[in-house]
Amino acid sequence: MAATLRQRSVASQQPTKEQEHDVLASSDSEEDEKSPLKMLENEFPPFNVPTYTIKELLGAIPSHCFERSALRSSTYVVMDFALITAAYYAATMIDPAFNFKDGQVLNGWAGFAAKWALWATYWMVQSWFGTGVWILGHECGHQAFSTSKTINNTMGLFLHSFVLVPYHSWRISHAKHHAATGHMTRDEVFVPRTASYHKAAPTGKKLRVSANIELDELLEDAPIYRLYWLLIQQLFGWPAYLFSNASGQLWYPAWTNHFQPSSLVFDKRHRTQVLLSDAFLVGMVSLITLFGYFHGGLAGVVKYYFIPYLGVNHWLVMITYLQHTDPSLPHYSADQWNFQRGALCTMDRNLMGPVGPYLMHGICETHVAHHLSSKIPHYHAWEATEALKNFLGEHYNYTDENMFVSLYKNYTQCRYVDDEGSVLFYRDAYGRKRRTAVMPDVPSDSGVEGL
Repeated sequence: MAATLRQRSVASQQPTKEQEHDVLASSDSEEDEKSPLKMLENEFPPFNVPTYTIKELLGAIPSHCFERSALRSSTYVVMDFALITAAYYAATMIDPAFNFKDGQVLNGWAGFAAKWALWATYWMVQSWFGTGVWILGHECGHQAFSTSKTINNTMGLFLHSFVLVPYHSWRISHAKHHAATGHMTRDEVFVPRTASYHKAAPTGKKLRVSANIELDELLEDAPIYRLYWLLIQQLFGWPAYLFSNASGQLWYPAWTNHFQPSSLVFDKRHRTQVLLSDAFLVGMVSLITLFGYFHGGLAGVVKYYFIPYLGVNHWLVMITYLQHTDPSLPHYSADQWNFQRGALCTMDRNLMGPVGPYLMHGICETHVAHHLSSKIPHYHAWEATEALKNFLGEHYNYTDENMFVSLYKNYTQCRYVDDEGSVLFYRDAYGRKRRTAVMPDVPSDSGVEGL
């Protein structure tokens, strides 16, 4: 894009004084519909705002998909922890067997390379297994693990604490997300920033290079700059959300967090649950500290637990970000939002072939069904998804694009939405949106699932 703008500047017959100093300045023909700044507009077909009732949508799902079994769900817990234990046991043999100086199997530079290749493999697969545990805890939070609330919350506390998640605190805010998905002022996470928020205050040093973009914004769109902030999001976005409400609603006070019972995220009735979640985290940190005491100190904790934990953060943020952030997905203002429209503005994807379906329990592949009824257990979500796919037609959102490609593309393309409007789509830094909405002719049902 920058190169195109440079060429247009050189070709200008009578450049202004400002353009002589601005190699990125554009000509008046930039507003032509065939210009590079217009080519990607309306990339997707028009969006017909759905008018389904919640009864119609739930009726399309086979009734047995709503059945929950504590026994069947527990087998997945056993499987995930068996995989975690096996990976840990295998990792304890890496350093003795492969080393530069005294590797029992391989030494020298070959041993050195094999050692770190095996550690990288351990970190990756252990992060997959840890994410699987996270997702089973997530099912507990939705009461999808069992028909018993006591079993759900007890198992959820242990599973989520294992991956340093405050179970009840997250469960409460996540229920609000499900109750208001896609709502511009009520959704809890990955809330789009509006145009007025996106535009920085004037500095007196900006140069206008098109109708919708200024020089400093163009530089902010440079690949290295965007990649840097994408890496920050992927590694630290989840703790940032827990500690400071990053990517949440802007009307929350600064440093709204998931650990303080007085936070506006919670009601007074939640105080004991928040404190219990905090206590379980303290217990888990104590166990990690004890592990370090017997297994190599801080270095052992970093190698066996902390690096896989960062991997879990990455997968979690990547999955949830792409479920709700895409140029083709709408967000709604209050006048057009209802529960079922919000539930449908999410995207099913495939994560790395068998990794998502088997190790992460289909959380990427069956998310539309999950938002329509969060009590459907993951082992029934596949059949529910097939039924919904057939029923919804054009309103079923799915892409088979590589998720890493989608992550970078969406991070660069989904910058802000308009300040006003009933059905909003993301615009990129150049002000382009890739989809427009066609409004329904009839009023829609407004059924809302309780928290």
